[in-house]
Amino acid sequence: MASWAEIAAAEVDFARRVQERFDLYTHKVIATLRRDGSPRISGIEAEFKEGDIWLGMMPGSLKARDLQRDPRVALHSGTEDPQEGDAMAGRAVDAKVAGRAVEVPAGGGDMGHRFRIDVTEVVLISVSDPVEHLVIETWRAGGALRRIERR
Repeated sequence: MASWAEIAAAEVDFARRVQERFDLYTHKVIATLRRDGSPRISGIEAEFKEGDIWLGMMPGSLKARDLQRDPRVALHSGTEDPQEGDAMAGRAVDAKVAGRAVEVPAGGGDMGHRFRIDVTEVVLISVSDPVEHLVIETWRAGGALRRIERR
């Protein structure tokens, strides 16, 4: 597992493009695991700050309870539909982060829950320029950045 700062130091351009994709939209999608092991997806806000990825949740929220019980988490950036005539050439269209959520005290009272993500995997999907294929870049903890092109 790695902090976002470690990934950003090792893969500067990749990390910058991933963060740009996440920063385009306020709302992201988080996946957690329910008590019975089935997936739960929820809307969430996330921020890249102080070298980590941070999640904030309301007091007692189901997604917070999920993470307290099983810290495995996936976070997905906002995705946009291409506008007519806009082929998305050369642009990132999708970013994903997976890892383990670590709860950090939010500071007094009913401040809710605050988690940082210890990252195990980062994926960035973009469209080639010219538009011929998808470019899938994957970073995994302990491994090198990989690039795959799919037609």
